[in-house]
Amino acid sequence: MTIRSVEPPWEFLLSASKNSLQNFELSRLSNAANLRKEIVALVDQWLADQASATVARLLLEERERAAQLRAAPFGGAKPDLEAPRVSDNFFADRSVSQHCNGGKT
Repeated sequence: MTIRSVEPPWEFLLSASKNSLQNFELSRLSNAANLRKEIVALVDQWLADQASATVARLLLEERERAAQLRAAPFGGAKPDLEAPRVSDNFFADRSVSQHCNGGKT
């Protein structure tokens, strides 16, 4: 892929005949179409490579997670002795209402 000058050949364009301008236009449009094809191919390749890399990363993370679960006790779930229990939530409402009613329910 060769990158050319962005500046159009003004002297040629201003002095060119109608046929020369038409030929120049067609050559630029043809070049633009070819560049578009190259860009589309590059973007497709880029997307495919990104997708493959993402799949590889997900597999690596899954393997790490599985290894951590195998190494941890209780199948990976550590018992949290400080965590609130369901019964704490159930009886919490009764203790609040007793304080508000002066101990009467």
